[in-house]
Amino acid sequence: MAGHGARAEAPQHDAPAIEEATPSSPRPARTDAALDELFERLAAASDEREARGVSLLINRRWMRSGSDTADLLMTRAQQAMRERDAALAVELLDRVVTLQPDWAEAWNRRAAAFQRLGDPIAAIADIHRAVTLEPRHFGAWTGLGHLLQESGDKFGALASYERALAINPQLPRLGPVVDKLRREIDGVSL
Repeated sequence: MAGHGARAEAPQHDAPAIEEATPSSPRPARTDAALDELFERLAAASDEREARGVSLLINRRWMRSGSDTADLLMTRAQQAMRERDAALAVELLDRVVTLQPDWAEAWNRRAAAFQRLGDPIAAIADIHRAVTLEPRHFGAWTGLGHLLQESGDKFGALASYERALAINPQLPRLGPVVDKLRREIDGVSL
């Protein structure tokens, strides 16, 4: 964990790249017509079961970087997370984002590893990068909502959750969380 303390400065270094990224940044693997069609199907899903199926298809597409090396490192990082070795996952994902800096899912996964390590600032920076690269990443928006809610930012959390629900209206556990936050925020504004 000693090496982790030095890592906390890394997201600050990445911050200018977040601001410089534009929707027109080259992202061929992320802007394909099949993915766009899946998002249309997700928006039109009539129930939670259908939305879950489409979400899984979207997640499968997000998990492919186009690089066998990056995909292998991602698989190993996922295994490290399952084994509760978030520090190893961050190390592996550092390599992934170096190899594939436009792969939104790599940034999102590294954010989850940082969150598990107890580094919300690094996690938030990586989530911002992920949603800059893929603004429709409902999982990243949900993760950002959780981080902001944990930090006490109810307004930011609500905005993030609402963004996730605008993309995927059938997110199963988010509705009650949003309703609760709205009640809490309304109570504060009275």
